[in-house]
Amino acid sequence: MSAVRFGILGPLEVSGGAPAAAKLRGVLGTLLVRANEVVSVDGLIDELWPQSPPRTAATTLQVYVSHLRKALRTADPSHDRETLLTRRPGYLARVAPDELDSTAFLGLARRGHQALNEGDFAAAADLQRRALALWRGPLLSDIPHGPLLEGAAVRMDEARTTALDERVRAELHLGMHRELVPELHELAAEYPLREEFHAHLMVALYRCGRQAEALRVFTRLRRTLVDELGIEPGPRSRRLQQLILAGDPDLARPGPGPRPVPVGAVGGDTPLPGPDPSFVGRTEELGALERLLLSASAGDVIAVTGMPGAGKTALAVEAAHRAAGAFPGGLRLLDLRDGGPPPRPAPAHGSLLVVDGVTSEAEVRPLLPLGHTLLLTARRVPAGLPGLRTVLLGPWRPEETRQLVRLLDGPDGRRVSVEQAGTVAELCGRLPLAVRAAAAQLTARPHWTPATLVDRLHAEDGRLDALRTGDMDVRARLLTAYEDCDEGRRRQFRLLSLLPPGPFDAARAAAALDLTAARALAALEGLADDRLVEADREAWRLPELLRLLAVERLAAEEAPGAVRAAVRRVCLAYLPGTAGPRRATAPDAPALARLARTAYDAGLWELTVRLTDGLAGFARPDAVAEEASYALALDAARRCADRPAHARMLRLLAELAWRYRRFGRARDLLGRALELARECGDEEEAGQALVGLAELLLDGGAADEAADLLGPALAAPVHSRARYEATRARALVALAREGPEAARTWFTECLTLAGALDDPGLRMYARRSLRALDADADAPGAGFGAVEIRPGLWRIHQGGPFARSSSACGEPCR
Repeated sequence: MSAVRFGILGPLEVSGGAPAAAKLRGVLGTLLVRANEVVSVDGLIDELWPQSPPRTAATTLQVYVSHLRKALRTADPSHDRETLLTRRPGYLARVAPDELDSTAFLGLARRGHQALNEGDFAAAADLQRRALALWRGPLLSDIPHGPLLEGAAVRMDEARTTALDERVRAELHLGMHRELVPELHELAAEYPLREEFHAHLMVALYRCGRQAEALRVFTRLRRTLVDELGIEPGPRSRRLQQLILAGDPDLARPGPGPRPVPVGAVGGDTPLPGPDPSFVGRTEELGALERLLLSASAGDVIAVTGMPGAGKTALAVEAAHRAAGAFPGGLRLLDLRDGGPPPRPAPAHGSLLVVDGVTSEAEVRPLLPLGHTLLLTARRVPAGLPGLRTVLLGPWRPEETRQLVRLLDGPDGRRVSVEQAGTVAELCGRLPLAVRAAAAQLTARPHWTPATLVDRLHAEDGRLDALRTGDMDVRARLLTAYEDCDEGRRRQFRLLSLLPPGPFDAARAAAALDLTAARALAALEGLADDRLVEADREAWRLPELLRLLAVERLAAEEAPGAVRAAVRRVCLAYLPGTAGPRRATAPDAPALARLARTAYDAGLWELTVRLTDGLAGFARPDAVAEEASYALALDAARRCADRPAHARMLRLLAELAWRYRRFGRARDLLGRALELARECGDEEEAGQALVGLAELLLDGGAADEAADLLGPALAAPVHSRARYEATRARALVALAREGPEAARTWFTECLTLAGALDDPGLRMYARRSLRALDADADAPGAGFGAVEIRPGLWRIHQGGPFARSSSACGEPCR
């Protein structure tokens, strides 16, 4: 493992030398434990000063991070990427998978687990040995543990114990029982309450012909459990004792693969647990699954599939209990998620066997002849099984939101409104596991209100952190789907995070992935099979929480140059007017604004401007977000020395200020836009700025001055937008100064100019204005006048159109 730069499986190690200062080691260790995830400033402060943090804790933490960055550059000057990154709301340690021993351990252990499931015991044993060899002692044993490190230490120790258990299982299958006996004696003493190590020792001793000693191991285990916890050994241990007492010949022989095990034997099936009392929603899927079960016969196979956290097991259990009357042989559960080779229950006709956690058809085929009706839960569809019928589980439906209220209501009487439940559900991507994790946060924190929860979930860069509480970890569950894929597919998933949230088509996916449309479609189908994207008839989409995971993995694993190139491709594919966008995937204002921000962050100034130009045609109710978009593009225009764009962004900012009645700011920005447009010879932009200034004068009741200011713009070419806007403004001047008939002439010209521009929206505006003049003529003397001053933008004045100016600030025109 020569590539490892950081070691946390034991005392902290850094290639080139770890920092000596205790607090610096604490910060680095904490960030490495959560490598490639953002650790909040608050979380780091709690870790460094768990009792009473100093008042200057945040500033001190910044200093520590600065020192660490220098220390890491000094320790490894050849490393060309910054390791410690600032990411709201804290910091992130960007580490490649082979640079951190804990990541390497988990990768080897995961491969070993898969090999064990596939019956490749030699590979499983080798992989788990290599994984365990990376441990040098307890996690970060030279650093004091706060709450975060303490939790990580428990989690990693459990992972190590699981790897040890699976290595022993594999070696027992390989006939290494004699070699294992001494080690298993030590493990049984080190873990006196872990039944699996005692069971392994019993099997090893029995296979060595030491039946009496194997039974004494069970006696010691029972005594320990009764004395310490007041409980008896579990059914698997008791069944193993019975097999040894009976001198079972099959148990005495190591097998090359999974062997049939009697019902209730070690690794076998168990009675199906009762339904979840908090089960909600899924009305349509539950009905479909119940109908399939009621019409099924012995040997039939039904599968519930979907992304991690979708509630596949809960749905299967609920449907099984509802259809229990059709299965006189009973309801059984075979859980394949515990690791080890898949067991085979005994034949049992007339029963329903729920097989949870299926990863391949090979795990199911041995069960087909046994006479059960099989109900599988699996992420991927095990399509090779004969006669398979499938229920695909996606997020909860929006209309099921009302049913989620009781999940979020607190036991202390705290109530969550339907609207708040809907907001939480949307922020959780309507994924059942995530909504339950959010509900657990509320339960664990009585001082939180539902508004507090919504606030914590709102920030995208901290949402997955907020959905981790106790043993519920949404990020960890989603990572299982990601990590089960090969690197090529993982990279495709990461790059798709550059697309804006919502539906997208294969053409835009092709831009992100740098593939042809046909290859991109094949990649999307593969990602859909792995439940990393969703497909429907019209488009594709990344489920919301998977999209956030993809964003994290992109920042952590992708080279900046590759990200920048992909951003360029995506932005070009989304530019307004790009040929061939499908209607279902046409970008909206938030999508364009997000892409413009992404382009800006990547230093793509020209694309930032072009994408922001596309926002001008959208009605945007969020003035703060709209102003931020134009300000970003203004800076981008300065950076790329695009003076016409600079003037255009000044004008767009001015129009926003004008709409919200901030007249002084609007006048200043329009003056600067006009001056800049004239300096660079942009007559179109100069004309538009003049129109804006004229409308400000008209607002102030200076209709004559407004008419004079519009003169140059009215002389612009017929095909220019400035000419149209000047004519529209002149119609409003005529309406205020001379009356409806004078305005009719100008609005009629607007209709002609809209035809020359071939703009249906402008044409319809002109027609609506002419009809409004006719309506006013039919109702003379009205006390109020409503004027559509721009398409979709209305001004209401008491006493007739523009009878007096409006001095109110901060309210948009309607």
